[in-house]
Amino acid sequence: MNDTVTVHTAFGREDFAAFAAADRPGPIHMLNLVRLKARAEYPDGRIATGREAYAAYGRESRPVFERLGGRIVWRGRPEFMLIGPKSDAWDLAFIAEYPSVAAFVAMIRDPVYRAAMVHRQAGVADSRLLRHSPLDPGADFADP
Repeated sequence: MNDTVTVHTAFGREDFAAFAAADRPGPIHMLNLVRLKARAEYPDGRIATGREAYAAYGRESRPVFERLGGRIVWRGRPEFMLIGPKSDAWDLAFIAEYPSVAAFVAMIRDPVYRAAMVHRQAGVADSRLLRHSPLDPGADFADP
């Protein structure tokens, strides 16, 4: 891989530990930006598109996500990068809400969820996952 291109498909142990340690009461919103591979890369060589692999990840992980109180609060279809590098085009964009940091941590540790991750890892070319504290919508963009 050249030094100017970095892809992100999973978090490391240190980042996960810092995420879990930064606990606070209340829900969290996780902004997901996902770029899919044209062809999924499964360790066992099975054939699927990146979109098909990500759909399998969603089907298999959804019961855990919902059992822990997760829900999708916003989804959009990325269309055009107006500000930012054109290479940062995304195939999927959504915000998932979890009732707490602990719920997200429990999902990541759940064996059913972990088994579903094979599909995500096979189908995702690059991604971003940003945790947010939800705020009430308002008229002022900068009003925290």
